[in-house]
Amino acid sequence: MNDQTGRKPQVSFGKKLFSEYSYIVSFVLIVLIAVVVNPNFFKWRNINSIFVQSSVTGIIALGMTMVICAGQIDISVGAQVAIISGFGIEVLNYTHNIWLMLAFCLAFGAFIGTFNGLLVAKGKMPAMIATLAVQTACRSIINHFGQGGPFTVAEGIATEPYYESFRQVANGAIEVFGQRVQYPMILFILISLLFGLIMQRTRLGKHVYAVGSNQVSARLAGVDVDRTKIAVFSITGLLCGFSSWIYASRLMAVAAASAGNLFEMDAIAAVAIGGTAMSGGRGKIIGTFLGVIMFKIINNILVAAQVPTFLNGAISGAIIIIAVLLQNVRGKK
Repeated sequence: MNDQTGRKPQVSFGKKLFSEYSYIVSFVLIVLIAVVVNPNFFKWRNINSIFVQSSVTGIIALGMTMVICAGQIDISVGAQVAIISGFGIEVLNYTHNIWLMLAFCLAFGAFIGTFNGLLVAKGKMPAMIATLAVQTACRSIINHFGQGGPFTVAEGIATEPYYESFRQVANGAIEVFGQRVQYPMILFILISLLFGLIMQRTRLGKHVYAVGSNQVSARLAGVDVDRTKIAVFSITGLLCGFSSWIYASRLMAVAAASAGNLFEMDAIAAVAIGGTAMSGGRGKIIGTFLGVIMFKIINNILVAAQVPTFLNGAISGAIIIIAVLLQNVRGKK
């Protein structure tokens, strides 16, 4: 909006910081709180641990950012991790090849994600209903085959070479300036950079923002809305498959009844506190990246404060509510 002189009104740096980059302010405040609670917060071992613990849900949250920016939601991601990692372990135990397992996880994840996208785009189902149905189906199937118990990597034959190779996926590391940097941390950072470029520099990214802002206008502008919706769900499924591979490597056993539990809440909370508009059309990968780290730091603060772990779900819900309310306040201003 222009003023009477025809010039755009100047926005102060402070207002712009708190409106457009509030996730940076939140990140700094949370880090300061963490330093007070834990004086050893900035030690490399602690920082590396935060990134490793964040990697699985963090990679999923990158896909969730695309979905939410497109004006959709996917609450099936936790169940996807459960079924993909469980069956992925079975593939590993049968083939003894970690790369064939990775290929299976990626393909299975892309299949589930594409199915979600088809239900939403072609079936005209609300994303919440479609992904809830898929979530229920995935949980039911993996519990049926696992009977509620664990899928274990090569139980009893841990001396096999592939066993240690697979364990190193999540537990291996490289030395950087004398510090041990684990693979999940490297993968999370690299994938975040890649998706930042996709959202900001590619046609797909522009289409995602357009669809999330206004589907009718996007369609009139020549954007294939259905194709864009299918794409974001497919990509999210693909990332769930990759995360499942890392998740199975970290644990070397996946409990059918509890694997991936509340991952969808963690991912949505990270996206929300990272500044992505839950109504769609606005959001940044860097915000989600910092949101994931913030969420894990908050968990560490709660552990230090001896808050019961059973309350994590309630805390995740509260974070989402507060983040969305703050977005609404900023939107009104």
